[in-house]
Amino acid sequence: MGFQRLLDSNAKSRCLREKRRVLIFSRCMEEEHPEIVNKFTSEYCLLSVCPEAEHVNMLGFKLAGILARGSYEEVAVLTVDGSMHCTQLHWMVEEVFKICKPACRRRHLVLYEGEVREVSAESVKRSRYLFKVEKLVELEKECGGT
Repeated sequence: MGFQRLLDSNAKSRCLREKRRVLIFSRCMEEEHPEIVNKFTSEYCLLSVCPEAEHVNMLGFKLAGILARGSYEEVAVLTVDGSMHCTQLHWMVEEVFKICKPACRRRHLVLYEGEVREVSAESVKRSRYLFKVEKLVELEKECGGT
């Protein structure tokens, strides 16, 4: 089953009009983990993206246009944890929310060891700052972690 691509979607498409929740997900998950993606089909308008092929600025601008033209309960992002390209999607959603200030909530989801896990917006924000991450790594070492 092929899903709508974010960049190819009309900002007022049927899917976006009918659903109050939007899930932006990594296109590779369509092929690699369709069972995970399919769990979201009943509640979300699913929009696939590939940040290796599509620039994050284009994706963010498109999302901003969608949010400006509709009313949503939630925007969620689902990616494979650890993908250097897909991490940008989480940062992009944070940036769009910072600029547009939509009334809906946002969620960050990652596929980790076969399970979908939620990550806080604060963790997404901190992951942009390598020195802060370094301090957390140092603290973990001091506390006896790996």
